[in-house]
Amino acid sequence: MTARKSPQKTTQTMKPATAAKKLEVYLQATPAEFQDGVVSREELDALQADPPEWLRELRRNGPHPRSVVAARLGVSISGLARAGITEALTTEDIEAIRDENPDWLEHERATLAEVRRQEAEQKKKPRR
Repeated sequence: MTARKSPQKTTQTMKPATAAKKLEVYLQATPAEFQDGVVSREELDALQADPPEWLRELRRNGPHPRSVVAARLGVSISGLARAGITEALTTEDIEAIRDENPDWLEHERATLAEVRRQEAEQKKKPRR
């Protein structure tokens, strides 16, 4: 009888862009060593559990990726694009837009609310 070797556990790694997306930060604003390396699952978990100062600062002040900008403004990413916002914004930029409350922001918030209402309605309908 031959002894079976247990398969060696391989470390899962991801590209910096994937890790930045999971951390909800703008990749280009992260430190060079983060952008140039690979991130293991363990490293990602450690960053989420005990974020270093650079990560806390990015989350607090930005620049933020479009997904975070959209969520903070209460609109969809498509709504941002329709408004011509394609770049990352800082927390200060987001607050200025909120304070200004332009027509496009109200329109896109209403559009998103309607889409969500329709989606909820569809979920309630029995499937045939």
